[in-house]
Amino acid sequence: ETLLKESAVNPSWRLSLPHVLTGVISSFLFGYHLGVVNEPLESISLDLGFSGNSLAEGLVVSTCLGGAFLGSIVSGSIADAVGRRRGFQLSALPMILGAFLSARTESLEGMLLGRFLVGLGMGVGPSVASLYVTEVSPSFVRGTYGSFIQIATCLGLVSSLLIGIPTKEIAGWWRVCFWVSAIPAAILALAMEFCAESPQWLHKKGRAAEAEAEFEKLLGGLHVKSAMADLSKSDRGDEPDTVKFSELFYGRHFRVVLIGSALYALVWTKTWLI
Repeated sequence: ETLLKESAVNPSWRLSLPHVLTGVISSFLFGYHLGVVNEPLESISLDLGFSGNSLAEGLVVSTCLGGAFLGSIVSGSIADAVGRRRGFQLSALPMILGAFLSARTESLEGMLLGRFLVGLGMGVGPSVASLYVTEVSPSFVRGTYGSFIQIATCLGLVSSLLIGIPTKEIAGWWRVCFWVSAIPAAILALAMEFCAESPQWLHKKGRAAEAEAEFEKLLGGLHVKSAMADLSKSDRGDEPDTVKFSELFYGRHFRVVLIGSALYALVWTKTWLI
């Protein structure tokens, strides 16, 4: 009887799970590209002719972070302009091109350009994933699904280290490490064609009928009306509390921004040290 009551109140988490798992591929790629040059850096420097050049080696490692910084700046605008699904696909494109370029290059300049392109995708993807996972998840598993983003990032980092192990034994293996990264990026781009768009984004764009159709995919037909009612109620409630961007840096909003930013910085500082 209890299970029947819960099923009547809560939609099935199984409907939204494939969409969430597809979205967090972008976080897997973020982690993968953070660690992909750790093992093969020595081999890369020997093959491309900058062995012993600490500056060049540092640039190979960090150029993707510069690209990620730029990508993260525009990620919100991209997600709002073209939607979450297209945002994922746009993030996958430079990661595919960058992986190909890094794998085929014969020069330091080509490697840096490839790493920069990958970084652009790294900056866009996880930001869109945070929005997407929140917006397509049923409320009662939203926290659990949100943790998949961090789990996927860690799995990507570990995978890059494991794939890099044969580098010292097999000549040119570092190129394989980059080729491999193009596979999940391509899967992300293709699979998003079959995933649901964010109903919240569709609703804000005035596409209510499409939002209902996506809710049916994610929650099941029984929960569409209540989900749409919650969206409408949320929109009406948000109007009086519109916050300007500048207000994030003073007053009651600043403390929340500071704590959240500090926690995020500490998490990634620990990751980079590892």
